[in-house]
Amino acid sequence: MKIIFIADFFADQVLGGGELNNEELINNLNSQGHEVTKINSHNVTRNFIETNRQNAFIVANFINLSLECITSLYDKKYLIYEHDHKYLTGRNPGIHQDFKAPEGDLINVGFYRKASAVLCQSQFHKDIISKNLSEVNLISLSGNLWSESSLKFMEKIAKTEKADRYSIMDSPIEHKGTREAVGYCEYKNYDYDLISSDSYEEFLSMLGRNNTLVFFPKTPETLSRIVVEARMMGMGVIVNKMIGATREEWYKQKGPALIKTIRSKREEITNTVIGALK
Repeated sequence: MKIIFIADFFADQVLGGGELNNEELINNLNSQGHEVTKINSHNVTRNFIETNRQNAFIVANFINLSLECITSLYDKKYLIYEHDHKYLTGRNPGIHQDFKAPEGDLINVGFYRKASAVLCQSQFHKDIISKNLSEVNLISLSGNLWSESSLKFMEKIAKTEKADRYSIMDSPIEHKGTREAVGYCEYKNYDYDLISSDSYEEFLSMLGRNNTLVFFPKTPETLSRIVVEARMMGMGVIVNKMIGATREEWYKQKGPALIKTIRSKREEITNTVIGALK
């Protein structure tokens, strides 16, 4: 199968959780014999879409995809690999009662309805979308994808002795709740470290050297890679009710048991994507 993968950015351009996840899916699809072509959303044209109309499309983050290109996809075979909530003007259902936005805040509704499927990160994510959009084929993938090398790296960290300290992600993004997590630790007189690094492995090492993660995001996390990473490295977590991963059956696991489950997701999620494209 020939697949066109559209995203605002890829992992070699932006080192984000969504981009790392997408890269693993692309690698897995290629390893199964599918031919995947990557293209940034701002480089997509209507002519490009029409030239590839016989191929399948996977659309991840698409903020830079023009309206002309969005509507051009309506009669093509495409999936939306949703990482947040791009059917809302502000992309944050957390500001609305019970996560349900007023109809005037909805955008891209036709794009979601015309998709063969909208792939969600968790049941929590799926449930929020279903409250806002009807007549959409929603599929919960119940997890993310990590590279085999990252999983092996976290296996090593899971075996190391941890300090009796609290890890907090040092993020300049207001809705990641760094200030609230710091305030919580200071109120409780907990020793904490602010974690930040441009290197993914260094970030994991810094995160996993302590025994607990504190994370209070202000917007619903569709899954929350950092929470799953902390659990895989054998850490405890203190979180609020905005974490998609906490609703999944496998969340009760931690350390090597959870790594084994997440490793199995590599094939499971890839097969789900392929099935949705057929």
